[in-house]
Amino acid sequence: MRVPWKKTYLDGNSFMNENPAQSNEPETDPMEARNVALQILSTVLDKHIMLDTALETSNGFMDLPTPRDRAFTRMIVTTALRRLGQIDDLIRKASSNPGKEISPPLLKHILRIGVTQIIFMDVPDHAAVNTSVIMAEQNNLAKTKGFVNAVLRKIASHGKEWTTRQDIPRLNTPEWILRLIVNDYDLGTAVEIGQAHMSEAPLDLTLKNHEQTAHWKAHLDATELPTGTLRLKKGGRIEDLDGYTSGSWWVQDAAAALPATLFGNVCDKTIADLCAAPGGKTAQLASRGANVIALDRSARRLVRFRENIERLGLEKNVRTEAADASVWSPSVNIDGVLLDAPCTASGTLRKHPDMGWLKGEKDLSTMVATQGKLLNNAANMLGSGGILVYCTCSIFKDEGERQVKKFLNTHAEFSRKPITPDEVGGLTEFIDERGDLRILPHHLQGLGGIDGFFISRLIKR
Repeated sequence: MRVPWKKTYLDGNSFMNENPAQSNEPETDPMEARNVALQILSTVLDKHIMLDTALETSNGFMDLPTPRDRAFTRMIVTTALRRLGQIDDLIRKASSNPGKEISPPLLKHILRIGVTQIIFMDVPDHAAVNTSVIMAEQNNLAKTKGFVNAVLRKIASHGKEWTTRQDIPRLNTPEWILRLIVNDYDLGTAVEIGQAHMSEAPLDLTLKNHEQTAHWKAHLDATELPTGTLRLKKGGRIEDLDGYTSGSWWVQDAAAALPATLFGNVCDKTIADLCAAPGGKTAQLASRGANVIALDRSARRLVRFRENIERLGLEKNVRTEAADASVWSPSVNIDGVLLDAPCTASGTLRKHPDMGWLKGEKDLSTMVATQGKLLNNAANMLGSGGILVYCTCSIFKDEGERQVKKFLNTHAEFSRKPITPDEVGGLTEFIDERGDLRILPHHLQGLGGIDGFFISRLIKR
């Protein structure tokens, strides 16, 4: 079933120019960075490997000689994934036989990389076209050089004008996601979310010591959000920023920083952080004096987790366990449980534009079942008066509102403890009529947006 779409929501020209990707040419070999981008894009779309994993495991990416080369490669891939539907639409328009599927897949990826540079990056048209033709030859597709050249030259001549008539939010939103958003909210909200996903996510920081907010705000030239998160105005390598080595802050989206604050005073209390990696929420709790039992089923993820906690100097307050949180039982009394449950991550498409193309409704069903098991076991960990904070970085109500409703219907010993405006910086737009937080990617748009998130606070009687 296709979702009906109204032309009145189109604003291709103004939206395309709202936040175009910026990048210069690679610093060294002009072909090496592009060929690595081709390899990574192919890994993601053909092998269904998540982008972060593809980058981490790509020898070619790690071997690129300069940070600028790596940034160029990453920009090509993330922009291509963010604008994939739009790019493919342009390729169809420029093809002499638009109804014919372009094969092999590698050829289509070469065209996608070329279009990405021509339309969405600060790369000269001739450089984007010529290097794409060379890529075809270098990847045993020499017979297609004329086709690549013709398609990309046509897009260089007409592509930007074509984009003014494109249905941008719809083209770039996978059909299954679009359908679920419209079903859960409405068409107007779907358009706003689709538009928000076209912008890169800003870099948000959480401070270890909030009494130093004024210092770090000035020192990093940051904006302080109403929730207390610091948002950087400029990009750059995380490791090069002041305060990284000293462990004064960590990277954490503003929405992800809210759940851990909803326990109130946690000093000397024991909190179980289920599904804890990469560690931002554990760090928040530990920095406020909590004793945290941090669980994750992946021993590999816990290695990185411990490195993060040690950099922040919080290891004395944190005990880690590699365990399945759906069956784990604590050996000590627990005051609170933070369950940031595995989910479709549909609220994080600004950061992870690959997610929508790699997942589908079957994954949603699997995640909902897993979340239910985790919630049921979390309920058993708490005594009377214990607090359970449940959250997901999803915009789908099956993973949020409906999941909590189902839990409360089967656990009469729990009730909501409504979240109040003063706990979230006065942002009443986040709070629904039940006292849960429903954050959508187009919220705080004037400040750069925010990840989609759902948060509910429950108390055991």
